[in-house]
Order: sequence, then structure tokens, then C-alpha cells
Amino acid sequence: MNIFRFAGDMTHLISILILLLKIYATKSCAGISLKTQELYALVFLTRYMDLITDYVSLYNTVMKIVFIASSVAIVWCMRRHPLVRRSYDKDLDTFRHQYVVLACFVLGLILNEKFTFQEVFWAFSIYLEAVAILPQLVLLQRSGNVDNLTGQYVLFLGAYRGLYIINWIYRYFTEDHFTRWIACVSGLVQTALYADFFYYYYLSWKTNTKLKLPA
Repeated sequence: MNIFRFAGDMTHLISILILLLKIYATKSCAGISLKTQELYALVFLTRYMDLITDYVSLYNTVMKIVFIASSVAIVWCMRRHPLVRRSYDKDLDTFRHQYVVLACFVLGLILNEKFTFQEVFWAFSIYLEAVAILPQLVLLQRSGNVDNLTGQYVLFLGAYRGLYIINWIYRYFTEDHFTRWIACVSGLVQTALYADFFYYYYLSWKTNTKLKLPA
């Protein structure tokens, strides 16, 4: 493992911890898209099927379990916690994510590195992760103002993907048989989706004003 992948993993972990902090400290999920969280739970559940078949390292296993458990816990809180679920705004979170899931699954069947059960679902999870943030970004645009913890959560998610792109570039030049082109292309698409958010986050930081996305 190289430093860029490790930094990406830690940044991703920080984003999840920020979201959990927001939910458990404030007992509120205001500004958070349940649909994005459901998509991420589906991403991890389908990508890490190899937990029951392959062992890579203790670090690898622990991180996979953490990502699965945390994503499922967040979805559970937003759906079932008696206090947290009251703050969820269904009227703003209206992105039709089921069509995204279907499109990514079809893409996974057509474009994969090997037509096996595990590889098809791995490709599906990569495609789905690339667009999983869309419901969240749409919700933030509709709500206008973005609270600090939600803004930091999205910022660290975007930073995680940016670090993974550097990781792939590094691996391309240092590994003889690096072929994860699906992850590379999907990662670039995912990072591009954050561009608008990053721009307004920078303006907010520069002017020391509350983050607000244009509708």
C-alpha cells in the first residue's frame, strides 16, 4: 500500500466519522440525503463480497467491515431512530436513485474486467460510487444553506476520491500490471461531480461566510 491510498482511506474514514458525529451529537440528519447513504451502503455491500472468500490483510479486512457497518448504521439511524428520523426532509430528498442503481447494474454487466459474479458486482459498485453523491448534492442545492458538519462531510468525501486518483496514477507508473481502468475513469467522473461544491466551499472559506449552494 502506498501513502496516497492510505491517506485516501483515512480521509474517507474521517468523512464518515464527521457524519456520525453530526447524527449522534445533534440527533439530527437535517441536510443529509438518505438516498445517498443507501447508495453508499449498497456500494460497500456489493464491493466487499470478497470478505467471505479472500483474506488480504488485517488492515484490509477491518476497513471493509468498518465501511459496511458504518454505512448500514447511518441508514438505520435515518430510517429508524425515533429522534433522528424526524429531522429527515423527504420533500428535499427526491432524487430518483433507483434509476441510477439500475443503470449502474446494466453497465456492470456490460463493462467489467471479467464476467464473473464477483467482478460484475465489483464493477457495479465502482460505477455506483461514482454517482452516489448526486442525491446529496441535489438536496444541498435545494436547501440552499449548508451547515458546517454537512459541508465538511462532503468536502472530505471529495478529497478522498481526489487522493485515490493520485494513488492510481502512482500505481500506474510503479506497477507492471495495473489494469483498474474502470476505477480510474469512474473516479474522474466522481471527482468532477464535486467541482461545483469545491468552488463554493472555497468561496465560503475565503470570504468567511456560510456555505450556500445556488439552486
